[in-house]
Parts: sequence; C-alpha cells; structure tokens
Amino acid sequence: MADVHKSIRYKTYILLEVNPANYLPSKILNGFLIILIIANVIAFAIGTVDSLARPYGSLFEWFNIFSVAIFSVEYLTRLWCAVEYPHLKHVKPFKARIGYMFRPIAFVDLVSILPFYLGNIFGLDLRGLRILRLLRILKLARYSPAIETLGRTVYNERRALWGALIIMICLILFSSTIMYLIEKDVQPDDFGSIPAAAWWAVSTLTTIGYGDAVPMTAMGKFVGGVFMMLGLGMFALPIGILATGFSQETNRRQFVISWGMVSRVPVFHGLNAETISNIMSMLKSRTYSKNEIIFKAGDPAEQMFFITLGSVKVETEEGVFELKEGNYFGEIALLEDRIHGSSVAATTQLHVLELDKNDFQYLLSIHPEINQKMREEAMVRQNEVAAAMTTDNSNV
Repeated sequence: MADVHKSIRYKTYILLEVNPANYLPSKILNGFLIILIIANVIAFAIGTVDSLARPYGSLFEWFNIFSVAIFSVEYLTRLWCAVEYPHLKHVKPFKARIGYMFRPIAFVDLVSILPFYLGNIFGLDLRGLRILRLLRILKLARYSPAIETLGRTVYNERRALWGALIIMICLILFSSTIMYLIEKDVQPDDFGSIPAAAWWAVSTLTTIGYGDAVPMTAMGKFVGGVFMMLGLGMFALPIGILATGFSQETNRRQFVISWGMVSRVPVFHGLNAETISNIMSMLKSRTYSKNEIIFKAGDPAEQMFFITLGSVKVETEEGVFELKEGNYFGEIALLEDRIHGSSVAATTQLHVLELDKNDFQYLLSIHPEINQKMREEAMVRQNEVAAAMTTDNSNV
C-alpha cells in the first residue's frame, strides 16, 4: 500500500511540478489554471464597477468561492507531493513540506486564498485585504520561465540596482536643495522647503514633468534644464542594468539547457567541459511534428541528429525499429559519405540537435574517439535489428 501511495504521489508531482513538454494531462491542467487565474483578476477588477457589482455581485462571489476551492486543492496537493522534489527527498516529510511552504511561489499560493478563510471561518472583517486576491496573478510566474528569469535577474543584480537607487536618491536630494535655494522666495508654495521641492525633482528627473511646479527665475530654469539631462542618464541606469542582466540570464539558461541535452547523448559521455562547449557551438536545435518525415532513403546526407526529446521510427531494408531520447541517427551515411539507406519519421513531438556535415567531419578530425564510438554503436544497433528481425521471422 505504501508503494502505491508513493507512486500516486510521484505521478502527481510529475503532473503539477515537472510538466513534461509532451504530457497532455499536464498541458490541460496548466491551461485550466492559467485561465482561472486570469479570470479571477478580471472578475476582481470588474467587481469594483458599481453598475456591474450590484446585479452580478452574487455571481462574482460564487465564482470566488469556486476559485478558492480549486486553488486550495491545488495548494494542498502541491504541499503533499513536495517531498518528491529531488533536493527534498532526503529530508523528513514534515520538514520538506515546511520548506516548500516558505518558497516564494508557494507563499503567494497561500496568501492569495488565506483572507477568504480568515473572513469566513473566523468572522474577521478583512474587506480591506481583498486586494490580496490580486496576488493570484503572481501565480502565473509558475507557468512563465520569463518571469522566473526576471526574478533571478533582479536578485543577481541587486547590488548594482541598490547602487543605482542610492545615486538616484542623492540626485533627487541634491536637485531639491538647489531649487529650494533658488526658487523659495519666488514660489514659496512649490519650493518653500526641500520636501516640497522634492516633488518637482522627482517629476523632472524622471522626465515626466507634470508642469504643476516649474522654476520661474532664469537661474532656476537653467539649473532645471541641467537636472533634466542628468535625469535622462541616471534614471535609465537601472533599466540598462536589468536589460543586460536579463539577457545574460537568458543566455545562461539556454546554455544550461543545451549542456544538459549534449551531456545526455551517450556518445559524448566522458568528454571534458571544454569539448562539450565546442560541440554545443556546432549544434542547432530543431523541432519536428508528429509523423513528420526527417529524411527518406536515397536523400543526400547533410546532417546527423541527436534526439533530446521524443522518438523516431527508422525504416530500413531489414525492418523497422524505434529510437528514443539519447539516441542519434544519420551518422552512418556521413561516416561512409553516401546517401541515406533508411527513412526516418517522428513518432511523437520531436526535439533534436542537428550537426552539420562539415562540422561533423571537423569534430571527428579533432576527436577520433567519437568516430570509434559511433562506429561501435552503429554495429551494435545493426546486430540488434538483425536479431530482432530473425526472431520475428521465426515466429511467423
């Protein structure tokens, strides 16, 4: 019974947390939750319109109850299967779940539903906390790698952003003080104190310039123009920091994904980091749809393919066999410099890494051990296919 329980929990973990690219139930569940999250935010905003809140208020309330029920089940289920996280598997279940609860995204899940229970179960008047329902939109971060990347960017660049913030605060205080000294006698209402002048400084340095407070003296206008130009550079600084950091984080993420793909290919096992990096620069990622033909027998050999996700059907004169993730194909024709002797088609949504013919020949010239591995693997594969065909014929 315990094994069955663990199996169900692990499958639930795969469904909710891993989200395999070709796993239809996971796609359906994620799509439903994303639509529900967006609908909640829209309903919250529409609920503040009096002409709609009066006639449809009860409908909005029932929709909120339904949403809280779904989000509660989701939260408790994620909490239940949290022990399946690889980094929490060796921790006691209770501690693993407590650790999961303090993850930022799990905390958002909890806070977005907590006011409902506090208000209805304990009878607390938490109408002011209804705005916490807007936090439900942050649940979308779970389904968007870009949001996760942006969060990591802010964290990684926190020191640079903090430095930029200090510079901006100093500039605001400095410009406020200068304009206070210049304009306080002419415009005591707008520049009669440094805090009052700070409003002008903020609106000017951010290049918004509302126009409700403007310098009247010639010196004030000159100094104001100088601070406007300084504001263009200083307030663009955090944007530049975030843009550069986001680009670097995106490239780092893509590098990790590509590294994982290459290192999983058996023929590249045992190669050092520098060699794998060189191979990565040669590979091109490509996706094929289910049943799409990759090449036919008789086609010229231009690439070899490494399967990173999915499977293919290979049709040869000896018979038909299947290759899955971690396998590769198309190398024999390149090794022997001839046309393809088999036809290959995707049997599922397929992700491959392609190695061009010229890059393939260059790779073998500098790493002859890969050439030997490929020939050995090809021989083993041909023997397996021949044995399978012999078995099939004997069973007929």
